Amino acid sequence: MQFDVITLFPEVIESYCSVGIIGRAFNNKLVELNLIDLREFGIGKYKKVDDEIYGGGTGMLLKPEPVFSAYESIQKFSNSRTVLLTPSGNPLKQTFIRDELLKLDQLIIFCGRYEGFDERIMTLVDYQLSVGNYVLSGGEIGAMILIDSISRLVDGVLPKGEESHGKDSFSDPEGIILEAPQYTRPAEFNGMKVPDVLISGNHSEIAKWRKENSKQIYEEK
Repeated sequence: MQFDVITLFPEVIESYCSVGIIGRAFNNKLVELNLIDLREFGIGKYKKVDDEIYGGGTGMLLKPEPVFSAYESIQKFSNSRTVLLTPSGNPLKQTFIRDELLKLDQLIIFCGRYEGFDERIMTLVDYQLSVGNYVLSGGEIGAMILIDSISRLVDGVLPKGEESHGKDSFSDPEGIILEAPQYTRPAEFNGMKVPDVLISGNHSEIAKWRKENSKQIYEEK
């Protein structure tokens, strides 16, 4: 899987992708990252990438010319899709990540800034995705969410013995189950005890307890 990210702040993405499990995945070439600095495709002496909104309105829009130029600079794979991160997009879900995005060889990600993009770039976009019903200053955080959530599902990214993503929250076919509460040592801390069933050694009862509690957590949300 290769991620090609078009952004005004490539250093933000690069920093995040250099640490932890995801950092090891990139170091080991299990996933690849290609950062495209949109500013390099800006227009004129000052590399202009934004302009005023036709019809009036506050803020600035990213211009189509730099975006198209940046996009056209990317070498496309045969199994490639392009994502725009936008508040109006479809909610990002684990089932979509697993069943659609994980199967790609290349994901191109547009990171918006200011008031967003000129509408004409939508002709380049396959998926419009939202990471939540709130407003961010730019698409870089959403891009990191995409990269992280996909990369950890790639074979070999999680260390042997830690390949638990099949039991992660939202990983059932309906995408609704949340993980049950989890505990570690000590068995009692500040008067709070680990549920007896979890230290009973009865694996069938433990599985039953976890299923019941994960369902309860989902129903209470």
